Amino acid sequence: MLRTLGVHTARHRLSALLCWLVALAGCVALALGGVTGSTVFERLSSSEPSVEGEASEAAELLQNSGVGTESLSLLLYNVDLADPALVTILSTAATDLQRINGVVSVANPLAIPPLPDGRPSPAAGVLFAEDGEGLLLSAALKTTNGKLDDHLLDDVQARLDVAADEIRSVAPGATVEVGGTPLIVESLVAVAESDLQKGELVSLPIALLAMLIIFGGVLAAGIPLIAAIASILGSLGALYGFSFLMDIDTTVMNVITVVGLGLSIDYSLLIASRFREEYRASVAHVDASGGAPSVGSRERRELLVQAVGRTVGTAGRTVLFSGLTFAIATAGLFVFEPRLIRAIAVGASSVVVIALLTALVLVPALLGYFGERLVKPGVLTRLPGIGALLHRFGDVAPPEGVFSRLTRRIQRRPVLVTLGGVAVLLLLGSPALATTVTNSSAEAVPRSSSQYEFLTTLRSEFPLAATPRVELVGDTDQASAAEWAETVRTFAHVTDVTPPVQVNGYWMSRVSVEEHQGRSVVEEIRSDRPGFSNWVGGTDAASVDYTSSLLRGAPWAALIIALATFVLLFLMTGSVIIPLTALVISVVSLGASVGVLVWGFQQGNLADVLGFDASAISGVDALVLTLVLTFGFGLAMDYEMFLLARIKEHHEHGDGTRLAITAGLQSSGRIITSAGLIIVLVFAGFATGELLQMKQIGVALSVAVLLDATLVRTILVPSVLTSLERVLWWAPHWMRRIHARVALRH
Repeated sequence: MLRTLGVHTARHRLSALLCWLVALAGCVALALGGVTGSTVFERLSSSEPSVEGEASEAAELLQNSGVGTESLSLLLYNVDLADPALVTILSTAATDLQRINGVVSVANPLAIPPLPDGRPSPAAGVLFAEDGEGLLLSAALKTTNGKLDDHLLDDVQARLDVAADEIRSVAPGATVEVGGTPLIVESLVAVAESDLQKGELVSLPIALLAMLIIFGGVLAAGIPLIAAIASILGSLGALYGFSFLMDIDTTVMNVITVVGLGLSIDYSLLIASRFREEYRASVAHVDASGGAPSVGSRERRELLVQAVGRTVGTAGRTVLFSGLTFAIATAGLFVFEPRLIRAIAVGASSVVVIALLTALVLVPALLGYFGERLVKPGVLTRLPGIGALLHRFGDVAPPEGVFSRLTRRIQRRPVLVTLGGVAVLLLLGSPALATTVTNSSAEAVPRSSSQYEFLTTLRSEFPLAATPRVELVGDTDQASAAEWAETVRTFAHVTDVTPPVQVNGYWMSRVSVEEHQGRSVVEEIRSDRPGFSNWVGGTDAASVDYTSSLLRGAPWAALIIALATFVLLFLMTGSVIIPLTALVISVVSLGASVGVLVWGFQQGNLADVLGFDASAISGVDALVLTLVLTFGFGLAMDYEMFLLARIKEHHEHGDGTRLAITAGLQSSGRIITSAGLIIVLVFAGFATGELLQMKQIGVALSVAVLLDATLVRTILVPSVLTSLERVLWWAPHWMRRIHARVALRH
């Protein structure tokens, strides 16, 4: 079927390319052109990852019933609150805001009468800075079905901006910022869009340069690049469609686009490289040098079409297996509770389909046009000095070369090489033993965000107005709530507990904790409950619920991925041993990438290189860890498939196990290493962005792919397979019968 698809696509290349152009034009018009009134970036959202749990229940109990609202605030700090000009500006702004249709209420703390004893009213207290040198003028905006009208947001923001400019003119040294959740979302979306554009501008030219070296020609390098661009546009179109079915977070878009780009380049490189091999083989009897056959154009065209068909039938089948493996890895994400992770799973599944389509349809159509020129030496190979190197490196792998010689050296002492390779991976992974899993979304707003100053000042100077890190909620009387608060005050890492106040019939106290100690405080409070109905809430408690949910789902996800991968590799190889070794090696390799992640971010060793504040990071983000393990496994299995497919192919042709391993690595080693290095460059380019989570994902996946395409696939896998050569192809008799009936073969 795949060979027929390749032949049909090469013969009807114009129709295939026109279909792609129409589809991509539609994606651009919808996702980027705003033909429906909004672009994919305008439809993005950004919120703290959360799950249903004790913290969310506590938040619901404290929420005021009635109309839904979002708030926008004017923050002032380091000002003289008694300045008559300031009082007038705030009073006028509050009056104007109240007149805007859709503004539910406006809170001006200077206009709220104090208590009889002269202390600020509780309603106004949360709006004053802790040291009395600042305040918040806050407006509550009506929402409909949880959505805020853009015109209402613009009108309120415009009026607050005017007030901010007026205050800056009368108090030049003051901190004056306009902020709120809607503007935070906008700023993060803007940063995500900027990161995506920056990543593409950095990664794609570097990837093109690397492919020029690999293939030795502009045309050969351009085909995978065209497929990569098609993958990006297709991914954006898919995400635009999914945005009408679910909330698409900024993280989802960046992660899915980067992964889709990586898969597309991997698959396209494999297809293009195998085509060169197939076409050269088909014309070898006419022209021993590998050039174009000296026959008529019609016969030459048929040779090319059949070469494309054989390419899709062999390398295309490997790509299909790889795509299925990656889809299996992403399917494991569906067992997790957070909607954000499920959205990533849906998006990743669609991106796998797009990457497969680019490899199985778009690239063969391009080969149908340019395949004959693809096998000829490129223009760059004529350059003096480096031309010969490019020609040799970019040509079809010879039967003997670097990888075959390396494999034979490894096979002399395979057990010793295996132990050494595992030791290196374990050493790299050793920092993972100190991993602290956390939710870093509260720390995710980068310095480049327009809301960074607002958020940092709010947290440091207006702690009562900021979302509490830890809060106690009790359904009891005031005396019992106060006793609970005093008990919590004695816990380690607790710096203060406010007296309980009544909110919606429940008594609530805010707990202040030492930096990065919120998780341990929440766990200690929950382990020592009072006798009445109670809840521990706040952002740190929500983070505990979130990470606990992921840890509960992780074993099930790992089981699904392991079983499905085992079955797929068994159907491909007919061996029980090979899938088991692949799973074990992947676990050790991914452990090494997690170790580098912990060393670089949790321990802060990459702070100066990547430009982030190490003191703001308390651990490895749970979402990052989940995605790195899932996508890292999927990418590792890509290269596993590339290698095993060639080893199995040589073994089926009668080669012994050692010779099959040697020939398989020689056939695939160049493309695996080259594709891996290109993907490392792509991921590293996106790691230069501002979003902290994307930095972590980019670095961890870069390390995972780099290790897998070099140390693991070229050294460790050959040594392990050779060490097990006597039992490598073993399977029970009943499983052999299954494989004989439903095997996945070239």
